Amino acid sequence: MINLSIFGGTGYIGSNYMRLYPNNFIIPRGQRHPDSRNILYLISTTTNQNVFNDLQIDIDVNLKILTEVLSHCKRTDTVFNFVSSSFVYGNNVIDAQEGDPCNPTGFYSITKRCAESLVISYCKTFGIEYRIFRIANVFGIDPTVSKGKNVLGYLIRRLRNNEPINLYDGGYYLKDYMHVEDVCRALDTLMVFGETNKIYNIGSGVSQSFKEIIEYCKELVGSKSDIIDVPFPKDQEFLQIKNMTVNVDRLESYGFVPRMLLDQGLDIMCDIY
Repeated sequence: MINLSIFGGTGYIGSNYMRLYPNNFIIPRGQRHPDSRNILYLISTTTNQNVFNDLQIDIDVNLKILTEVLSHCKRTDTVFNFVSSSFVYGNNVIDAQEGDPCNPTGFYSITKRCAESLVISYCKTFGIEYRIFRIANVFGIDPTVSKGKNVLGYLIRRLRNNEPINLYDGGYYLKDYMHVEDVCRALDTLMVFGETNKIYNIGSGVSQSFKEIIEYCKELVGSKSDIIDVPFPKDQEFLQIKNMTVNVDRLESYGFVPRMLLDQGLDIMCDIY
């Protein structure tokens, strides 16, 4: 059993991880030192949209706080597990492998890629072990669902209310969705069994048409919503990640198999939302 110091343990993934694996330490907001040698770092912004309101927030949250925490992690028996995003690969990347080049676009994606490099550099400098987890799209029940956070849950709510749904380019792009509980299980598997000083993709490895996902949910809830094909706004064309799926051969090599298939998770979401 690993006793983790979890930074960001009250967020979406962190709170679900603690629910499944409660024998860990949630580091209080504002504390920068870990309470154990094994660290799971989840502090992060969640969207490329901050650029329209606050140019500094992605830098402050994704980089500044990270460096403050790293400064307390110079013990050589530390293992720093850093949660990143598949967004670092860039746009229109299918079956992205851990060794593929990265071409992030928005501030969120760029700062996550920069954070990865900071973690690797710091850990190599001080002889610390690390793992980096690039997580694909996460779905599941989220009480804080909004247009900018867990967009799938937000759209399901609109379908339940028979409100119109605008899909950029008609939803004709591919996503890689993994249920939040499977994401937590994958994290746990890799932190227990995964080699250190490596990068790991976490996702289903399956390409799913976003249009088909929305149509499935619409039929499931008996919605009368109009699904409207709209072009990407010019200010979103560069920021939105359209086609993105990850290769999960490395994750599966540790015997990991998802328990919640997409349609099963969607059934639950449609029922609860």
